[in-house]
Amino acid sequence: MSLVLVTGGVRSGKSRFAEELARQAGERVLYVATGQAWDEEMQQRIERHKERRPQQWGSVEVGERLCDYESVGTAYDVVLIDCLSTWVSNRLMSVAEAEWRSEAHTEALLAEAEAWLELVRRSPQKVIAVTSEVGLGGVAMNRLGRWFADVLGDVNQRAARQAETVYAVMAGIPWRIKG
Repeated sequence: MSLVLVTGGVRSGKSRFAEELARQAGERVLYVATGQAWDEEMQQRIERHKERRPQQWGSVEVGERLCDYESVGTAYDVVLIDCLSTWVSNRLMSVAEAEWRSEAHTEALLAEAEAWLELVRRSPQKVIAVTSEVGLGGVAMNRLGRWFADVLGDVNQRAARQAETVYAVMAGIPWRIKG
């Protein structure tokens, strides 16, 4: 198992950097997409990502089920997951407000994150995971934003603890901060 975590702000260049790491790490790459087209802008963003990656890469869309790539991932040298923050957002968008506010929902989501980290531990492939860094801004003004930041911050910390290497990307410039 080898986990590389790439974090950064929105539009920081983290996905491009992670794609370059995947190109360098192996020829057989599986791109695990978590993005869902909730609106036209997100659909355009997904299309730009598809156009940018090499045609020979495999791809699977997992939406809110992060571990769903396990059955196909074994045929690849590298698994690139883009991204954990979108996965957390998908899990939020899939339930009513009363449910996401519950401690049970948060615990279930963190248990899913732990299941994914266990999958990574068992995986013979290099896994590169992209995520958004939520710890650089102020505290969100609404409960939903605070919940998202709290949960994603927890997921990111768990992934960073397990990762052999962690990069932070700012303005297109990657900084190795672990490993």
